[in-house]
Amino acid sequence: MKENMGNPLHLTSVNHISLVCRSLEESIDFYKNVLGFVPVRRPGSFDFNGAWLFSYGIGIHLLQSEDPENMSKKTEINPKDNHISFQCESMGAVEKLLKEMGIEYKRQRVEEGGVYVDQLFFHDPDGFMIEICNCDNLPVIPLAGEMVRSCSRVNLQIMQHQQQVHVVQP
Repeated sequence: MKENMGNPLHLTSVNHISLVCRSLEESIDFYKNVLGFVPVRRPGSFDFNGAWLFSYGIGIHLLQSEDPENMSKKTEINPKDNHISFQCESMGAVEKLLKEMGIEYKRQRVEEGGVYVDQLFFHDPDGFMIEICNCDNLPVIPLAGEMVRSCSRVNLQIMQHQQQVHVVQP
């Protein structure tokens, strides 16, 4: 097995995800009004229809399908399918709003060592899976060689700083 090489590509963060959609307008509406993303300028040199949105430190790049009628659409909500996950402040508030908006979702609870994580899964207009969770409750425990950490960005930044201090000190 290969030895862990740290960060061989010197990555710093996730920049964006790109999604092909049937209706650009419907997808923009969903990502703005359901998930709170804000439309941002995209390069004018693109010769295809699309939109860029940004929030929570990540971009969503929507691309209008060239053949929307032949795009397959997932209808079954399967938590084991490809998805993007967002941490939230209140699972109860999210669930209430999803109900009010008439968005079908699936609720799931994960337990590990007495720690509970609640998850809500639902689809965007094209069947791409979205998860909303309180995943920060669950610590990220490396398999070997590193310290326990949380999913939260703050805890990750603290952990990265501690690793840098350990590297610098003799």
